[in-house]
Amino acid sequence: MTIPAIGAAPAVSATSYLPASTATGATESSDTGFASALTGAVNNLQQLQSTSNSYAIQAVTGDLDDIHTATIASSRAAVTLELVAAVRNKGVEAFNDIMRMQA
Repeated sequence: MTIPAIGAAPAVSATSYLPASTATGATESSDTGFASALTGAVNNLQQLQSTSNSYAIQAVTGDLDDIHTATIASSRAAVTLELVAAVRNKGVEAFNDIMRMQA
């Protein structure tokens, strides 16, 4: 895991929370496209949370020089968690709607 240099603002875009194949618009011909996109999003979430936790540890121990970077990392992790939870909730809601349909 690499932590950006102090003072370096991380590049944030709408597609930075998605795996590369999804962010570029590439589609897979197999049924694993959606599953790999979700797996990539969860893995990215775990990485963002890990980075945020390492900054929090640095802040507590007094080794953190730039609180701005730590705040951005924490916010990115929180927003990504909300996004993953919203996608999960919509998926569960869609599944329940399908199960309620009559044949």
